[in-house]
Amino acid sequence: MTEPTLGRLRVDGATLHYEVRGRGPLLLLIPGGTGGAASFDGVADDLAADYTVASYDPRGLSRSPLDAPEAAQRVAQHADDGFRLLELLSPGKPALVAGCSSGAIVALHLLTSHPERIERVVAHEPPLVGVLPDAAEHHALLARVQDTLRRDGLMPAAAEFAAGLRRPGADPVDARAVTELPPQAAARAERTMADMSYFLGRIVPSFMAYVPDMDRLAALSDRLVLAGGADSRGELPYRPAAFLAERYGTELVHFPGGHTGLSTHPAEFGELLRKVLDT
Repeated sequence: MTEPTLGRLRVDGATLHYEVRGRGPLLLLIPGGTGGAASFDGVADDLAADYTVASYDPRGLSRSPLDAPEAAQRVAQHADDGFRLLELLSPGKPALVAGCSSGAIVALHLLTSHPERIERVVAHEPPLVGVLPDAAEHHALLARVQDTLRRDGLMPAAAEFAAGLRRPGADPVDARAVTELPPQAAARAERTMADMSYFLGRIVPSFMAYVPDMDRLAALSDRLVLAGGADSRGELPYRPAAFLAERYGTELVHFPGGHTGLSTHPAEFGELLRKVLDT
């Protein structure tokens, strides 16, 4: 694996850790969950043959500390972090952006707020439950998860969250399979567990309740690739991508694996991502 160039960027209320590999047009990779920049390790080297590949730990996670640790988290502020990285690494030039899960939500807001800076966005399973016809049911899930987190602690809340994400009638799953990426090293595993309370308590309720500007997104849909996991049809994070693709009359691109296909099928995931970006 090629060692990336590491950097630190001061933004409003936080300091971002970012990593850069390769040469060529900028490709900003926005991680979801608690994965951080390391979640793209399995695809970044191959993509760096054609792109300047940049990823980062979102504010409040891992190596990107908040100035105020209890600060509320907003999609718009996370998207502004992405914009600041674009300005730093590709000033004045449109860039490519790909995001997974909560990172895909950030990517969608980045597209609608700074379309002049975005050439294409790939959004893999953004869990935008507010766009769904049965949104009230899923808002109730988010409230239950927060109640459980406050009353019973992290792991019961993670189990409640995992149960709400799986498709109806599916067998129960280990909550950790939903809320973290499989660690490649002990240090990464420790970071993931350390970040899970922050993710579940402050990222999940804010991000999953977010509703993008649907009309503005429709006007920019020619720059948007909506994606889902081939193995996650019917699961909650898959459904908003499918709903938006149908609404905008665009193709829903199926990536290998499920919601964490980036981690479970990195070679195939990276190959398809390259193909989609080159289209």
